[in-house]
Amino acid sequence: MELYFLRHGDAGAAEDWKGRDSERPLSREGAVRMEKEAAAIALLRPTLELILTSPLVRARQTAEIVAKKLRLAELLVEEERLSPGFAAADLAGILAERGSLRGLLMVGHEPDFSRVISACTGGGRVECKKGSLVRVDMDDPSSLKGILVWLLPPRVLAPNPPS
Repeated sequence: MELYFLRHGDAGAAEDWKGRDSERPLSREGAVRMEKEAAAIALLRPTLELILTSPLVRARQTAEIVAKKLRLAELLVEEERLSPGFAAADLAGILAERGSLRGLLMVGHEPDFSRVISACTGGGRVECKKGSLVRVDMDDPSSLKGILVWLLPPRVLAPNPPS
């Protein structure tokens, strides 16, 4: 199974947002940058059969941008377990329900993604910046043991930030 972890795009500073954090949207710059990143992700031609997103607005918006660019909007599903606090046990539950998929994209948050990816790939330090895309391959998803194939930071996916 190819697992793809995509951290949501830039949503501005949390302290500048007046509403509930779960409702904080992508910033204008974050949305523009995610459009560029989505184009780069499309060029990678990931094998995806499902796109799961955290229910938080910024993650859902990120997932929608990518799903639309990949022409996979019908595969997009909200997954509560991808909310902040996502852990290896949550990934185990997701994979137990969907372990027969060849490719799964999950859109979520930090520091959760870095911790889970690290745990699944032998404990090395991983850092997922906003908009980073990580691929982990697992021969047996039930084992939660995988190989880190690549980690693409946003500066690789969209080299020129919006001005």
